[in-house]
Amino acid sequence: MDKLAKQLHDDAQRIDASVSDELERRIEASLRAATPELEGSRPAPVTRPPLFWWASTITGVAAAVAVIAIANWRAPDQPAAPPVNIVAAMPSLDLNAETAMLTGPLQQELDRLQSDLKKAEEKVKQEIGL
Repeated sequence: MDKLAKQLHDDAQRIDASVSDELERRIEASLRAATPELEGSRPAPVTRPPLFWWASTITGVAAAVAVIAIANWRAPDQPAAPPVNIVAAMPSLDLNAETAMLTGPLQQELDRLQSDLKKAEEKVKQEIGL
């Protein structure tokens, strides 16, 4: 490990990298553009006075009362018709349901799966001592 560390150190010493003045100015400009704004330069959030909240609450309540009053004012004077039994009015549908016939390979696969499940169940019962 010491030999590798020495080799890496020697290689690092031989690296000769220089940055041109133009590239350095561009990097500095990018860094200045990416810095976050100062807290003092941000506008303060708008806070509404408590009177605003009271006014909006009263307006909402007044609107709700107006809607209820209009809905009740336009209510029909005649009694509503009795409900109609929709089930009695619909003709009955005869549904002939039959079980799907599995094709040969599907039936064999189902049988194999059921057999595997039974074997697994028996194995578990043997392991827990039932």
